[in-house]
Amino acid sequence: MEKIPPYIKKRVSLNENFNYLKNLLRVYNVQTVCENAICPNIYECFGEKYASFMILGKICTRNCKFCGVSKGNPEPVDTDEPKKIAEIVGKLKMKYVVITSVTRDDLTDGGAGQFKRVVEEIRKKSPETKIELLIPDFRGDLDSLKIIFNSKPDIISHNLETVLSLYPIIRPKSDYNNSLKVLSEIKKNGFIAKSGFMLGLGEEEKEIFILMEDILKTGCDILVVGQYLKPKKTGYEVKKFYDVDFFLKIKDYGLKMGFKKVFSGIFYRSSYLAESCINIDN
Repeated sequence: MEKIPPYIKKRVSLNENFNYLKNLLRVYNVQTVCENAICPNIYECFGEKYASFMILGKICTRNCKFCGVSKGNPEPVDTDEPKKIAEIVGKLKMKYVVITSVTRDDLTDGGAGQFKRVVEEIRKKSPETKIELLIPDFRGDLDSLKIIFNSKPDIISHNLETVLSLYPIIRPKSDYNNSLKVLSEIKKNGFIAKSGFMLGLGEEEKEIFILMEDILKTGCDILVVGQYLKPKKTGYEVKKFYDVDFFLKIKDYGLKMGFKKVFSGIFYRSSYLAESCINIDN
């Protein structure tokens, strides 16, 4: 493991908004990826009354090595979850919201129906709110993807997370080409498509640019690239810390390639400042 450089630090600041949002989430018993994935941006986002919701419980059926979310036997689906999330979105007067989930390979539709119900409930309560769905791969099942498409979100995201050569190590239950197909289907069905990956997991520099090219070929509009940071002491070790200049290089390269927007930086995550994407045209 490399020594953590001084620029890898995030200011911790607790304010009334942070405490209000934490309490609201506990009252409704609603999960966020901010908390469960141990995101370094949580203090900044919660401090602005912004959260990215994680549906279908807090236990994932896969075992991706980079992720801070718990793995194991999943919990029963909370049928009241869509209405609870919609109420929170309304209370917070959120103009933009990201809905993601744990991967639920145990469910016939992979949880697509729950995504759709969440979108429907938010539309009822807050029709002006822009909705981004950050979806799992649903094992490439087209019927599940159709459910997502029929919910008509504003943006659909699906992350590749890392380069092809690291999938057997980092994402042993996922498939690189399957994820590319999911992105292609998103774009083929007329949606704004977004994807992202992390650096520092052991990839070679040339592989980063191959990954970017593969994602762009799907028609993907928006790319998010961030530094992998170990979420907990027992997590997968960081193999390399990239500096700010390298992330700027990635951004410039991505824009020249043809991505409409590229968010590249040490602390960038899929849902971080996600509202910046809303001006992208189909």
